[in-house]
Amino acid sequence: MVNRRWIRRSLTGGALLLGIFAFTGCTSKRYVTEEVSKSSAASERRISEVQSQVEATQTRVREHDSKLAELDNATREALERAQAAGKLAEGKFVYSLVLSDDGVKFPLNKFALSEEAIASLDDFAERLKSENKNVYLEIQGHTDATGPEDYNFKLGEARAEAVRRYLSKQGVALNRMSTISYGESEPVEKNTTRTGRAKNRRVVVVVLA
Repeated sequence: MVNRRWIRRSLTGGALLLGIFAFTGCTSKRYVTEEVSKSSAASERRISEVQSQVEATQTRVREHDSKLAELDNATREALERAQAAGKLAEGKFVYSLVLSDDGVKFPLNKFALSEEAIASLDDFAERLKSENKNVYLEIQGHTDATGPEDYNFKLGEARAEAVRRYLSKQGVALNRMSTISYGESEPVEKNTTRTGRAKNRRVVVVVLA
């Protein structure tokens, strides 16, 4: 005959074990739920941080594009070239110096610097030394439409090089200057008048930081 006391002890022990397992199961489930919740919250924070960084980058890109749109063609291209070459710290346009027949003579078919050009470049070099020591210069040579296109391209290049050589003598580092010729391709006035052609014969020094 089975001992009833032993049966009761067995049932009681089994119930106790079931209770322990049930409690352990609930605790484990609650722990897993808490950990999943923590992980989810951390993931959401990381996603939010990444989204904020993306939005900030997009804002900077829009501001940069807006600034570029405000610049003239030649200046915008200069900025893009300088950025591509890694020449800029901040990638921004500072100002430009224009040497043209309005105040500085570049006679027809000539690239030598006049006295007016030299005086203007002297003032410009002094300004660079006092205000903008670490800038980058793109020196752009332009011509009117008189003569063949290839000849005008070379003439524009010679005018830009004449300015670069002179600024170098005034202490502007050569590695902070580059030249480019636009020839007759970027006129500021129509070439059908004497006044228009005079304005198109010019050198533009674009100052970038």
